Amino acid sequence: MLYHYIYITTLIILGIMLFACLIRAVKGPRIADRLVSVNMMGTMVIVMISILALMLDEGFLVDVSLVYAMISFLAVVVLSKVYIGIYEEKRYQAKEPHNNDEGGMSDGSL
Repeated sequence: MLYHYIYITTLIILGIMLFACLIRAVKGPRIADRLVSVNMMGTMVIVMISILALMLDEGFLVDVSLVYAMISFLAVVVLSKVYIGIYEEKRYQAKEPHNNDEGGMSDGSL
């Protein structure tokens, strides 16, 4: 019975922390803050699902948390790749702002 109260308290604390990470993901001043908060949110959801697996004594929830861990990892990798591409494109445009008047195809070939 004591474990039940500990599980409920932990889930409530993790829910509050999840909400704080959601605020940081939306409001974060830098892209790195947003990526870290999305990664942290995924980790907290995995922990919450694992606690629910212990509390409800359901083994399949552990499998669900493992699948969610893989999806969360891939989502962070994809977001990182997209934001790195955007950063590189902005840096390239800042270096050579006069390249817009050239003819040819969009990839730079004639």
